[in-house]
Amino acid sequence: MFEIGNTLREARLRQELDFPEIELGTKIRAKYLRALEDEQFDVLPSPTYVKGFLRTYAEHLGLDGQLYLDEYNSRFLVPSADEEVALRPRRSRARPRRERRVERNAIVLAILGLGVVTALVFAAWQFGNGSSPSIPNLKQAKHGAARVPKTAHLVVRAQRGSSLLQVRLGSATGRSVYAKGALDKGETHSFTAKRLWLSIGTPENISLRLDGRRLRVGGAKPCLLIVTRRGPVPAGPGSC
Repeated sequence: MFEIGNTLREARLRQELDFPEIELGTKIRAKYLRALEDEQFDVLPSPTYVKGFLRTYAEHLGLDGQLYLDEYNSRFLVPSADEEVALRPRRSRARPRRERRVERNAIVLAILGLGVVTALVFAAWQFGNGSSPSIPNLKQAKHGAARVPKTAHLVVRAQRGSSLLQVRLGSATGRSVYAKGALDKGETHSFTAKRLWLSIGTPENISLRLDGRRLRVGGAKPCLLIVTRRGPVPAGPGSC
């Protein structure tokens, strides 16, 4: 068991990201991002939105979205319809409310089964667009109120042997900039971006240089990294 909100907040602060910037990348309103970090899930329209936003936010930060969904389901998800009917005595007055809850749970399960998280995020963006207090702040950021971060220049070299390598922009769901499989011994590639997500198959064979300075990597187990101008941070299980 871990604290969902605190781990999201710590990952965001390590990467020096602000809510307006994440709002642009995820299309999730800033007030909902704050609610996720504060674990105030009742602020969101329904559990369906909580799950969709939670997965999208976690993966944008380079984290395992499914891990956060499992933790939310185990701690906050209401009992299933069958369990709730078995626990509560059957009363004619409670029947309408029980039927509504059964119908809502059935809709949630059907939507999750179809995997339409992207559609839910888009719907939520439209849901609050008319009265969102964060939109003026977003416009202000677009007109130059927010500072423009500098990019990082990363050089990856297979120095001791070959290694599987994937590189994406921003997070595990970002645009792929290197996905050719193995990086052969002696082969070198360079990448320039504000934030890079790396999956390294054999870290002990890889040499990394960030803006000219060498980064310490090692180990025979695969690992995930987020690299910014300030340096690398772990993005999942394993460490380099």
